[in-house]
Amino acid sequence: MTLLTSEEHPPVRPATADRAARPAPSTRLVAAFRSALPALAGYVLVRLVGLLTLYVWARNAGERPGSLLTESDGRWYLGIAQHGYDGFARIHSDMAFFPLYPHLVGALEPLTPLGSRNTALAVAAVGALAAAWGLFAVGEHVYDRRVGILLAVLWGALPHSIVQSMSYSEGIFTAFAAWSLYALLRANWVAAGLLCLCAGLTRPTGSALVAAVCLAALIAVLRRRDGWRPWAALLLAPAGWVGYLAWVGWRTGRPDGWFHIQDAGWGTTFDLGVDTVRVAQRVLAHPSALAMYVVTLVVLTAVTLFVISLLDRQPWQLLLYSGLVLLTTLGAAGYYHAKARFLLPAFPLLLPVAVALARAGWARAVAVLATLTILSAYFGGYVLIIWNRSP
Repeated sequence: MTLLTSEEHPPVRPATADRAARPAPSTRLVAAFRSALPALAGYVLVRLVGLLTLYVWARNAGERPGSLLTESDGRWYLGIAQHGYDGFARIHSDMAFFPLYPHLVGALEPLTPLGSRNTALAVAAVGALAAAWGLFAVGEHVYDRRVGILLAVLWGALPHSIVQSMSYSEGIFTAFAAWSLYALLRANWVAAGLLCLCAGLTRPTGSALVAAVCLAALIAVLRRRDGWRPWAALLLAPAGWVGYLAWVGWRTGRPDGWFHIQDAGWGTTFDLGVDTVRVAQRVLAHPSALAMYVVTLVVLTAVTLFVISLLDRQPWQLLLYSGLVLLTTLGAAGYYHAKARFLLPAFPLLLPVAVALARAGWARAVAVLATLTILSAYFGGYVLIIWNRSP
């Protein structure tokens, strides 16, 4: 009979010891926050420059900064938060706007002394900060910490980043999308599904995230990986987006109710980009407003960055998500002036830029980011004070 030594057959550690060795969730959260702190601080600094520029400019122009930050789509969201949906009672029905953000504002407003307008701005600001943290997490996971920091700061210095500080839903949607994709990359299926459900209730662009999460979950199911969890993601991910469209269909009495509202009321259809190309050609061939030139530059840059992302072999989940955001944004007719804003959630497109800046070194990266911050601050004031349409 052969006796095994302790080295050949180590003693089994009790499960309680393993659990005790693992850091508590609160400890892990604090450690994650400390790691992300430079990214969050850089993002906040960039946005503060933009808001301070807007404040000074608005005061000199006789405008109220708070009112400017809740203009255009912000008024529709505030209306939903205060009174609910209009029940398809007018041509420009507010059911075109997805419900999570305005209903969250409506639920929180009675609990705070801020009032409806400031509550909407506070929720949008917290959502944008959560998005910056999510961008950092994705950048760090795919590349490294430096890329994560630069990705978050870059997102805050885009031309239309003033929207992240307005009573709009782009910031909170990007937060749900970024954290859902982060969970997806780490195979945290239930978290990815729940966050995707929330994103689907926030903006129509949630369809791009639904496709990425559902395809990844389906692949895991077919490969029989991770047990029941991919099944849960497969069921949860589309529930928000599909559920809201179904509700609008029920309220309007037609299965395509939301798409009918978009077409008949808001003049938005899907034409595979024919209208986008036509308007871009007109902008480039005739004198146009600065905002239209910037949108055209952003659109062309976004397409270029997507090609570079393909060449860089980004994780296919990120490529599918950003590619579908590009397709749905550029493929839709109407609202050309807002397409750069609609592309704000397509944050994986910024990864090639973040990687290039990380390789260039901090001194060069700071110089580039400082310039982008100044341009973003100016343009944010321009689109709210001089430009006469929505950002």
